[in-house]
Amino acid sequence: MSSDRIARRNYGGTDTGLRTDHGVTEIRGGTVVTPEGSIEDGCILLQEGRIREVGTTIGSDAATVIDATDRIVMPGIVDLHGDDIEHHLFPRSGAHVDERLALSSADRANVATGVTTKFHAISFEDAVEENRTLDLARELTRTIQETDGFLGNNRVHARCELGCKSHAAVAEFLTDNVVDLVSLVNHVPGSGQFDDVEEFQRRYVGDRDLSSEAVEQLAERRSTMSAHVVNDRIERIVEKAHANGIPIASHDDETPAEVYRAAECGATICEYPLTMAAARRAKELGLCTVMGAPNLVRGGSLWDNLEAREAAREGVVDVLCSDYHPPSLLAAPFVETGEPLHERVARVTKNPADVVGFLRRGRLEGGARADVLVVDPDPVPTVDHAFVGGREVFRATDQTSSLES
Repeated sequence: MSSDRIARRNYGGTDTGLRTDHGVTEIRGGTVVTPEGSIEDGCILLQEGRIREVGTTIGSDAATVIDATDRIVMPGIVDLHGDDIEHHLFPRSGAHVDERLALSSADRANVATGVTTKFHAISFEDAVEENRTLDLARELTRTIQETDGFLGNNRVHARCELGCKSHAAVAEFLTDNVVDLVSLVNHVPGSGQFDDVEEFQRRYVGDRDLSSEAVEQLAERRSTMSAHVVNDRIERIVEKAHANGIPIASHDDETPAEVYRAAECGATICEYPLTMAAARRAKELGLCTVMGAPNLVRGGSLWDNLEAREAAREGVVDVLCSDYHPPSLLAAPFVETGEPLHERVARVTKNPADVVGFLRRGRLEGGARADVLVVDPDPVPTVDHAFVGGREVFRATDQTSSLES
């Protein structure tokens, strides 16, 4: 994966030449979650955008000290799929908010819930009735690329809806060093989550608040697409993604055969497997399985698909994403699954960072990028402090002392 794709855009996203505070910051007294386990009454030093040292008692020259007693110190969250930006763009259906304002509010909302690297799942499709158009997707993608001053690191996850003419627009951005992840989506009646036309209509009328007539028209448009055309579009997207080192995710795979076909196309991520059989096949093939954190936190799928807790018990879920609700992503590591805390934390930090090649993120260890959270776990997980690239960008409590003379 090209280094210039990782080191670019605003300070939140630059792994080299970070805009940081030059002094040393010490976070002490909390439970520090590392890739190997948890350090009770641990200590972590941040300097020049990196983690300088992690341990217990560290002789420190820190100018700033944060008391993390009774807190969890963990890496910043890496969210591979969050479409919550749509709620900021359209707080009500048809009420379009300026893209920059929407991104600014989404950025701050995500950082406040611990998301320091955000892959905005932008839907490339023409579905005006869903407040989704190719022009809006293009504009939002360019806004993410061009805007500086975000608190967190904002990235583009291009959701390529194969049932409409989105592939050309997605292919354009794949060659422009803008997209960091692409997923192949085919929301059509009779496949994936939608067993038949009636199920498609029920979900869209209820979930998207669309009229029956609008949903019927949408179903008809998508149902008339031939398999040959869909496959041709997949080949074009895959070719562009591979040429530019961009990881590919399949979406809503239901059967082992669908997972196998996705892997054959070059997908390395199985996003939202609908069944245990699909998730197991993904594991066998070495794909990274991604499921929604709300599924885990709520105790089940909104649409009666595979439960994340069951997938965790079977060892077939590697990553959790926010899907539509970022606070669930912060809550997810604190849901008891019978696994140690560092493994649960890895699902929202190290594992997602690794699968997209961001190998210095999502871990508390020397030399790693200093994206760090101080989390109060009770009564519900909340962020006290958030650091992005060594810079404190969010504070909800005053547990900081200055040792400067």
